[in-house]
Amino acid sequence: MITMRKLALAILAHSIIYISGCQTKEPSSNTPIELVSIDSLFDAYHQFKLKINPIEGTNAGLEGYNDQLVNYLSAEVQADMIVDYNTFLEAIAAINLNTLSEADRMSIQVMQWDCMIKKEGLENPMASVASPVFDLPNINWLPINQIFSFHLYFTTFADVGGAQPFNTAEDYDNWYKRIQAFVLWLETAQTNMKEGMTQGVVLPKAIIKKVIGQMDQFTNPDVENHVFYAAVRNMPDSISAEERARIASNFQDLIANELIPAYQSLDTFLNQAYFKAGTETAGIGALPNGPATYQYLVKYHTSTNMTPDQIFELGKREVARIQSEMEKVKEEIGFEGDLKAFFDHVRTSKEQMPFTEPQQVIDNFNAIHERMKENLSKLFDLTPKSPFEVRRTQAFREASASAEYNAGSKDGSRPGIFYVPIPDVTKYNKYSDEALFLHEAIPGHHYQLSLQQENESLPGFLHTEGMGVYVEGWALYTESLGKELGLYTDPYQYFGMLSMEIHRAIRLVVDAGMHAKGWSREEAIQYSLENEAASETSIISEIERYMVAPGQALSYKIGQLKIRELRIRAEEAMGDQFDIKAFHNQVLGSGSLPLVVLEDKIDRWIEETIVK
Repeated sequence: MITMRKLALAILAHSIIYISGCQTKEPSSNTPIELVSIDSLFDAYHQFKLKINPIEGTNAGLEGYNDQLVNYLSAEVQADMIVDYNTFLEAIAAINLNTLSEADRMSIQVMQWDCMIKKEGLENPMASVASPVFDLPNINWLPINQIFSFHLYFTTFADVGGAQPFNTAEDYDNWYKRIQAFVLWLETAQTNMKEGMTQGVVLPKAIIKKVIGQMDQFTNPDVENHVFYAAVRNMPDSISAEERARIASNFQDLIANELIPAYQSLDTFLNQAYFKAGTETAGIGALPNGPATYQYLVKYHTSTNMTPDQIFELGKREVARIQSEMEKVKEEIGFEGDLKAFFDHVRTSKEQMPFTEPQQVIDNFNAIHERMKENLSKLFDLTPKSPFEVRRTQAFREASASAEYNAGSKDGSRPGIFYVPIPDVTKYNKYSDEALFLHEAIPGHHYQLSLQQENESLPGFLHTEGMGVYVEGWALYTESLGKELGLYTDPYQYFGMLSMEIHRAIRLVVDAGMHAKGWSREEAIQYSLENEAASETSIISEIERYMVAPGQALSYKIGQLKIRELRIRAEEAMGDQFDIKAFHNQVLGSGSLPLVVLEDKIDRWIEETIVK
């Protein structure tokens, strides 16, 4: 057992600032680090997480991180991470959980889970490291893809109005340093992909084609119209003319002579050597050590010990259950024909594709928000301070993007943003927009992530996004609240909710099918076409998403089923004592929790409430 004092010395000895790849900086010998309380341990872990992912510091609006970027693909950085995770696990093992408050005990359990699952991934033969992209695991030899890839995510910081500040000359200098570090990341990514080729761990050809198709915007030699020059084009007038000229000159040189050549090198590599080595298979299970890695990723994304076979069978049961509900809606509408024909009808209905301008799509989401506002207080007495906006997804990533939410800053100076891709407005189908708004915006991601970030009773490390099974499970659960919030009065919108739910159930089948049962990309696409109403284009994009993020798509349904189960358990046990607002407070009040910790919390709440 390690004492808190020994822990202080251990962390002091290995305190590393992970900046721009392999660079490290040791603190001076008189740096004061005193870990004399559980709060100090939590703070040390928070600082560690910010050091290995300073992008999160920028997202939270924290000072001092905006010029930093960690090359998390570096073997040296990952080796240091393992040492640090071990140090924190030793500290946790020394703590008597019975002496802690309920809140601290849950926070320690989350911290322990995070350390264990991240360390396990780093020690996997196909080393998996948590990336800055929503904390998703990134396999070292497969660092680049068409959707959940850091090289795409990083571009969201490149313009005024995003998380990266662009108010002063210093802000631009910070961004300059970050791009320099990003060039090193691009070079490391290419090196790792070459090593992947020697190990037989390569992306499928279908995915490589998509990545190559996105390269033109990055290799374009027109510097002043380059995506990474966007913030320079939009410099505020408050910066002096002299400084503006200096900044523009610096960025022109950096982009022309460092960034574009790095992308051109990557593009050449992808088109020539890498594409030839691409696989024809869809799943990670076909790769060396793939089955064991997929089982790890299932655990990472669900916080359970479920097997791929269990996931697969659960998915098929859920698909059948939801289809029976869909049949009822089809009959209510009066559609003559089977469910598959109704899917085709909904996919192609001109009534469900009424928009001619992208702004109309945004306006429709804002109208949904207005319709539900008066009912929110019936279900929630905790609401976030953070403002909220609906925006169209940026053009450079719109073709392959899904609807998504980006959290605002902790101080509320930057709003939470619901991004909606509208690549072709004339084909935009609105039948599921109410459920989509509930999930991505309110009361889904915006409520959960903002309340978590604003909760001062939580340790700092729990203010960040957290576990997908909780985050996405909550968001999918909120889709079922539509009728309670005054939505789903249109049967097509209710069918849209069922369509989104079956979409998540289908994910259990096709994700496990491709990565554990040898399904091809085409088999997964066909299964989806036969069991949901989404367009073929959308389904293809989704299947290719699951191909590059094994296990991630499982988190939604697994988390939703657990939260629904806990609500039903509470309603049945508490009877008239059940308060939906209190239940939601319990679910949302402790940050992002592994499912076993959330279940234990709700069970204790039920027991304590009944006793009272």
